[in-house]
Amino acid sequence: MSSTPAQPSNDPLDGPLAEADLDALVDEWGDWAAVADLLDVPRTRVGTLLAEHRLAGAVPRPGAGQQVPLAFVQDGEIVKGLPGLLTVLHDGGYDDRECIAWLFTDLGLPGRPIDALRENRGSEVKRRAQAMAL
Repeated sequence: MSSTPAQPSNDPLDGPLAEADLDALVDEWGDWAAVADLLDVPRTRVGTLLAEHRLAGAVPRPGAGQQVPLAFVQDGEIVKGLPGLLTVLHDGGYDDRECIAWLFTDLGLPGRPIDALRENRGSEVKRRAQAMAL
């Protein structure tokens, strides 16, 4: 009985990305108060948006507390397409930390998925997220 060598995973969140240094990937972070100010909502609403997966948050470095990438907010609103994308990723079993790492890693779209969303080029990002969630 011969054993077949394990095939490498095609999942971009396997391996180093799941353990990514989020503080190095994300340019700017904001606590709940800062994000609430940008969105012009009460601070408690940010917690609801996180719970509903309309935003994603993580602790970028020890002692920092939960924060949200400020790139998730554009012109006073959540970036178009982000909530749906986060839902797809969460439904595929990814947590907020993994979602943030994926969004801020250059996947050759060109560029990072968050940049594509901010530039209204979200179709390919969503297609890739759906493929990952299968």
